[in-house]
Amino acid sequence: MNLPRRSLLATGLAAALIATPTAAAAHNGPDRDGADGQEGFVEVEGARIFYQIEGEGQPMLFVHGYPLSGALFAENREELAEDYQVITVDLRGYGRSEALGEQPVGSVESYAQDVLAVMDELGVDSAVIGGMSMGGPIVFSMYQQAPDRFDGMILIDTVAAPAPPPEVGTWRGLIEVAREQGTEAVPPLIIDEMLTGEARMEHPELVQYLIGIMNEASLQAYVAGAEALATRPDFQPLLDDIGVPALVLVGLQDTIYPYEFSQQMADAIPDAELEIIDDASHAGIIEEADEFNDAIEDWADDQGFEEK
Repeated sequence: MNLPRRSLLATGLAAALIATPTAAAAHNGPDRDGADGQEGFVEVEGARIFYQIEGEGQPMLFVHGYPLSGALFAENREELAEDYQVITVDLRGYGRSEALGEQPVGSVESYAQDVLAVMDELGVDSAVIGGMSMGGPIVFSMYQQAPDRFDGMILIDTVAAPAPPPEVGTWRGLIEVAREQGTEAVPPLIIDEMLTGEARMEHPELVQYLIGIMNEASLQAYVAGAEALATRPDFQPLLDDIGVPALVLVGLQDTIYPYEFSQQMADAIPDAELEIIDDASHAGIIEEADEFNDAIEDWADDQGFEEK
């Protein structure tokens, strides 16, 4: 498979390893808490995983990217909960979740096991399962481990290919920054890749909201997540074996995993639909939440999920 023509975020981060200012976080932006939902913790091996549920009907579960939390999906959860039961989780060490004691080296497989354990504890036999960025490889690993738990799949600004050497260097560089300068030194390095320049200029509250989410992650989570991304398996051979309908969503302005990655995934998955959102970047799921919600709702309606 030919890699997309554009580079990943490695170029911008390399120079920043020398000296990086920290940024104070303020929790402005979307309402993090569902108005009519429920929330709690699930005890899994070595961690307390925070979850939120809103709505009723066909379950939809979303897995966030690095170094974020389920709060990324606040606006999606609120809107989609009008027709579906929407579940979000904070991976161990992110958001309100806690990693207890010494943790194993981060891997997408271990994150996938955590999310499956949450489904078990909540009594969710199967769901439409979506993943943004790092959440995509986690979803692929979940499918490898338990394909019967999937009613459908949503892939959001993500990738099936393994990390090439420049990207591996980027993630290992972030580990170095987090360890040597502290975790609050990392968000300023990546926030420009999360949102378009227009969004950063016109919605500073969204910038601060995302930085606030990133500043909640523990050092352990920063290290484990970056290592999981650096060492993720090659899930490309899995794509043509995916036996559920899939929606592939990507922002046209995404420079971390450019839209060509999503095109390649959509071409390889037997029953996949691709939606490219013109004005969105890597965090388009919150940057252009209405457009992403509309795409999810239209696809889910076409699949008949609302009636289930």
